[in-house]
Amino acid sequence: MNERDETSLLNIKDEIEVLMELIDGYGLQQFLDDEKTKRSVCMTLINIGELVKPLSEELKQMYPGVRWSSIAGLRDIAAHNYGGLRMDRIWGNVTVDVPVLLEQVKGILRDEGVEEEE
Repeated sequence: MNERDETSLLNIKDEIEVLMELIDGYGLQQFLDDEKTKRSVCMTLINIGELVKPLSEELKQMYPGVRWSSIAGLRDIAAHNYGGLRMDRIWGNVTVDVPVLLEQVKGILRDEGVEEEE
């Protein structure tokens, strides 16, 4: 794995951990009622999508189980059509898909022999 991929994956992991902290203790309704948290979550999703875009095609092909294009696509939608987002779907992404992505990223880092900072 090249250095840029390693740095991006470590930053993706960090962003996901921030995201998990943002929603810690929240349920769907609390999330829907909290404009600051909704905006923070969407900005963090945008950050994750930005970090996915420069990953090498080689890395993406080595790990086809990660939905790389969907992650980048959500970034584009959140950045360019925030008002059109369905926050209940964002909640689903954050509570179902993002934890899976975290485990996938951690697995890639382990596979590639990258030491994670605790």
